[in-house]
Amino acid sequence: MSALAEYPAFSAPPRARPRAANRPALLVAELRGMGDLAILMPFLQAASQRYDVTLLAVPNAAGLLRRFAPEVELIPCVAPWALFSGGWDLPRWPWRRLLGLVRALRARRFATAVSVWPLASDHLFLRLIRPGRLIGFGQKNATWLLNRDLRREEHTHRPEAWRRLAAELGLPALATAQPRLRPAVARRIVLHSGASQKLRVWPLARYAAVLKSLRAAGWSPVVLCDRWQLPLWHDLGEMAVRVAPDMDELVETIASGTAFLGNDSGPGHLAALCGVPTFTIFGPQLPELFAPGHPQAGWVEGGPCDYKPCYDRCRYAEPHCLTSVQADPVWLKLSAWLETLAVPHAG
Repeated sequence: MSALAEYPAFSAPPRARPRAANRPALLVAELRGMGDLAILMPFLQAASQRYDVTLLAVPNAAGLLRRFAPEVELIPCVAPWALFSGGWDLPRWPWRRLLGLVRALRARRFATAVSVWPLASDHLFLRLIRPGRLIGFGQKNATWLLNRDLRREEHTHRPEAWRRLAAELGLPALATAQPRLRPAVARRIVLHSGASQKLRVWPLARYAAVLKSLRAAGWSPVVLCDRWQLPLWHDLGEMAVRVAPDMDELVETIASGTAFLGNDSGPGHLAALCGVPTFTIFGPQLPELFAPGHPQAGWVEGGPCDYKPCYDRCRYAEPHCLTSVQADPVWLKLSAWLETLAVPHAG
């Protein structure tokens, strides 16, 4: 299904809910995917202590909010300019719905709106809502859209960006590590082989080779995948692989692991949110920008490319930065990383 088929943001402009007494209204915009939303949750938890918080995000943010930030109101929005593909097909944009959303949000009179993406498209949309002030990370030559520009370097690690915003709003300092959501099962490593963009999916045959080494070293892997990968895993002889049917099962499965292994994608950030150490196989992106926010995070960086970070728009027939990463070097680095973890004993 094309991403453009997902344009309906909501069937009618949302009505303003009763506002908490003596709390200013804060609009938080995070218009991308699950990983970005997982990174955001600690900020929302802190902001809810002092603000009446509304989150503008994709509809599947609801599953994370129910568990991690139930005080936050969600306004679902699939922003066409934020899509990975086809986002600037202007004639197909849902203009009437977008204008209705702007009017509905403008009526709420937000004291502050915030975003961490250094994109003028996001800032222009938020400026149309007319918040009292707009705080974020400015795009070159478009910083005038912000009342306060917090950008100090070319690339800001996403968790650090939210910590900087929290400090700007006078919130309690955000922790650099989240507590474990669940006790770890001894020597269980949860592998998720999927990603929202196939350019970030390391070849499954190489994951299968790493799984063989993990089992030989005494680890008990639990493998999750995206639905399209299921028959490919079966062809590789991995019959116990499964697709998490919903956010709750995805969270519970990841939270049970001693460690997490996966691509540069949402499940890794979800693992960090659950307090699970993560090991990531990077390709088009930079670890210093998108490594999961766990203090024990490890990774293998993708091969060199003049266009990195390319934000999932590869200029070549295949993402050589990712496909050049072989299984043996990954296992060597992963096994050394696993030795640094405090592994619970069985029983």
